Amino acid sequence: MESNIKKIEDMSLNAWPSHKMELYDGWILRFSYFYTHRTNSVEQFGTSLLPWCEKIPYCENEYKRLGTPAIFKISPLVSLDFDYMLENRGYEIQHTTDVMTVDLKDAMLTCEYPQVELENTIPLEWIWSLFELKGTTNPIHRSVVPSMYQAIPKEVICASIRKDGKIAATGLGILDRDYIGIYAIHVRDDLRRKGYARQICTGLLTEGKKKGARNAYLQVVEENAGAHALYESLGFHYFYKYWFRVQPLSSASQKAPKLG
Repeated sequence: MESNIKKIEDMSLNAWPSHKMELYDGWILRFSYFYTHRTNSVEQFGTSLLPWCEKIPYCENEYKRLGTPAIFKISPLVSLDFDYMLENRGYEIQHTTDVMTVDLKDAMLTCEYPQVELENTIPLEWIWSLFELKGTTNPIHRSVVPSMYQAIPKEVICASIRKDGKIAATGLGILDRDYIGIYAIHVRDDLRRKGYARQICTGLLTEGKKKGARNAYLQVVEENAGAHALYESLGFHYFYKYWFRVQPLSSASQKAPKLG
C-alpha cells in the first residue's frame, strides 16, 4: 500500500508544477502566490538528514520572504510526529482531501460523451475559461498560472463542453506510467446536475484507456459530497487521505507577494 501511495504522490507532483520550486534536504518547497495549497506548500519526497527543528524555521523564513504563510502537506508517508510538531507550533489543518482510485477494467463508464471536446494540448482558451468557472480574478494568478499548465511534463488529455459557443465545463487528464490522473473538473454554476461532469470524466477515462492507462486516481476535498457521489458512481473508491498544516498568520507576518 505504501508503495502505491508513494507512486501517486510522485505522479501528482508531476501533474501540477508550481511557479517556483526549491529542493531542500529531501523536501520540495513549492510556491505559486498562494494559488492553491498544493502548489504553495512543502512536500517530503526523499531522504531527510537535517533535524526538523532546523528545517521548519528555514521553510517558514522562505515563505515569509515570498509573502505567504508556510504550508506543509501531510500524507500517510509523513511521520505523525511531524504533524504533532506542527500542531504544537500552532499550525491549523486545512483542505483535508481524499485520494480515490479505480482499476479501469472495473470503471463504470456507461454514459456517452458526445458533447465533450478532447485535445492533446491545453489551449489558452481552456485556461481562461477555467479561471471564469472558478472565479479566479487575482491578476497575479491569471499571469503565472497559464505557464504552470504549460509546464506539465506529461501527456495530457484536455476536455471541455461548450454552451452557446463558450466553454462551460472543463476537465484534464494527465497520463503517467499506467495511470491517468483526473484534474480540473469544473462546471458552470447554472449548468450543474445536467451530467456534464460525468460526460467529461467518462471521456477522459475512456481516452486514457485507449492510450494505455490501466488505473486512474483523483483528489477531492473531503466535504464535497456531490463530487464523492459522482466519482463513486464511476467506480472510484477511497484510497487515502492527506491534509495541509498552515502556519498561523500571527507567526507568518505576511506581506503582499510581488510578481517576479
